[in-house]
Amino acid sequence: MNALEQAFGDQATFAMGLLAALGSGLLIGLERERHKGRGHKGGRSLEPAGLRTFTIAALAGALAHGLAVPGLVAVGALAITVLAAMAYFRSSEQDPGLTTEMAMLATYLIGVLCVQAPLLGAPAAVALTALLSARTGLHRFATRVLREDELHDGLLLAALGLVVLPLMPTEPLPWLAGMKAHSLMGLLLLLLGLQAVGYVALRLLGAQTGLALSGLLSGLVSSTATIATMGQRAKSQPQLQLACASGAVMSTAATWLQACLMLLAMAPQAALQFLPLGAAGMLVSGGLGLLLARQARRSSVAGPAAPQTGGPLRLKEAALIALLLSGVAVLVSWAEQQFGSAGMMAAVALAGLADAHAPVASLAGLAHAGKIDTSLMCQGVLIAIASNSVTRTITAWLTGGHRFAFIVGAVLATSLALATALLWVILPAQP
Repeated sequence: MNALEQAFGDQATFAMGLLAALGSGLLIGLERERHKGRGHKGGRSLEPAGLRTFTIAALAGALAHGLAVPGLVAVGALAITVLAAMAYFRSSEQDPGLTTEMAMLATYLIGVLCVQAPLLGAPAAVALTALLSARTGLHRFATRVLREDELHDGLLLAALGLVVLPLMPTEPLPWLAGMKAHSLMGLLLLLLGLQAVGYVALRLLGAQTGLALSGLLSGLVSSTATIATMGQRAKSQPQLQLACASGAVMSTAATWLQACLMLLAMAPQAALQFLPLGAAGMLVSGGLGLLLARQARRSSVAGPAAPQTGGPLRLKEAALIALLLSGVAVLVSWAEQQFGSAGMMAAVALAGLADAHAPVASLAGLAHAGKIDTSLMCQGVLIAIASNSVTRTITAWLTGGHRFAFIVGAVLATSLALATALLWVILPAQP
């Protein structure tokens, strides 16, 4: 920029915009030029626009904006549109598509944007070029990979997230213990999103690896919601029960990891004592989750998993689980209002029924302020995780059945027992 200012003075910004427009037009034109070579009629299509045309279109947009003549940008856009229409009618019999013509108009507008905001115009050109070059892959995805029910559920998820969620009221509702309708809808979207993550991982990586990986990643958001999603899939597809149990168990490993990260961020000194406990919980949960995934992979030789029918989303099941989790939160709030804080541990246990993260954050804040010692903090974190384990086990039973709940509950109890045993070993060693 300094060199441009020295060379062009007050016109340095305009010069930079012209350079960005030139590069953008060359990039888009290069892709279109290569596309012409893969066209019709002896290896070359009848498309009139190529490298030079798109470069000129981008420069025309930049000049139209830079000259600052009122209406010149609109007149230029109209001229480009007329030229693109003429080119389309000339070659519509051989190639009825409008991609090149629309790309030419977009290139002109990108040239305008490059002068106004070069840091936006150049990425827009890259995005347009990538979209144009991905023609074959996108066509294959739309016609061969994506199913009708998947498209329907994707539109439903987008509508709920982009249309319904912003319209939900954010005021606390007294009859829901102060909860917000916006938060309830967000919880429903979280459950549906986790269903979509598991479905995509299942299709891309296979039943065993995909569900285990999606369980670990989704557990960083909500282990309870992940267990609910895996339980629903395990009940609807019994042949995937071990794979779903693996994903659910891996989500419990994410809970220990997240607790360690929260403590390290909020109370680094106190967190050092909890790290061995958290590591033990992660190793037990993660190790057993990998063993379940391996067992599921071995048992899959008996027959391939049946494809899921009805699309990736299960709106009814997700709504029921959202109501269950909300009911737990309401019960916790009612108990706190009726009985008060009979003790910090009782409050932690009550809060842990709904979510383990909130009490962990509270304990970390108290430990960092010196109001509680590290041993009491560790005990409180274990109580919060134990309390939340009860909710997760019940959720596993309601969604996946008794066998699924037994696997998840056994892993939760084993990891918690080992962490508790380590805590009582560490406590006598303290001065």
